[in-house]
Amino acid sequence: MSSRVLRLALVGCLAGAFSGLFGVGGGSVIVPLLVLWLGFGEREATGTSLAAIVIIATLAAGVQGLHGHLHVLKAVIVGVPALAGVVAGAALQQRISERLVAGTFAVLLIVSAAVLIF
Repeated sequence: MSSRVLRLALVGCLAGAFSGLFGVGGGSVIVPLLVLWLGFGEREATGTSLAAIVIIATLAAGVQGLHGHLHVLKAVIVGVPALAGVVAGAALQQRISERLVAGTFAVLLIVSAAVLIF
């Protein structure tokens, strides 16, 4: 197996672990690793992450449901309006520079970390 395939598999393992532990994995784990470790462009990393997270989130939600921690109606209430946000965000990402996308994403991660810590 090639080094690149092994690294992609490791990215997937890390994203799965973080999804199961914290409910995150796509943006906060997959995108940075694909960009920094595998040389993906920001847009390519985002698209790849979104496709992978469908699989990851489905299994993680199922496991959380087995433990009684899944509220389907609340997930639908959050998820359905998020569809409009996804369309708007993807359209915006195509119109701004990858550097701005990366910088904005980095700021979001830093602010999120600070809020969680404090």
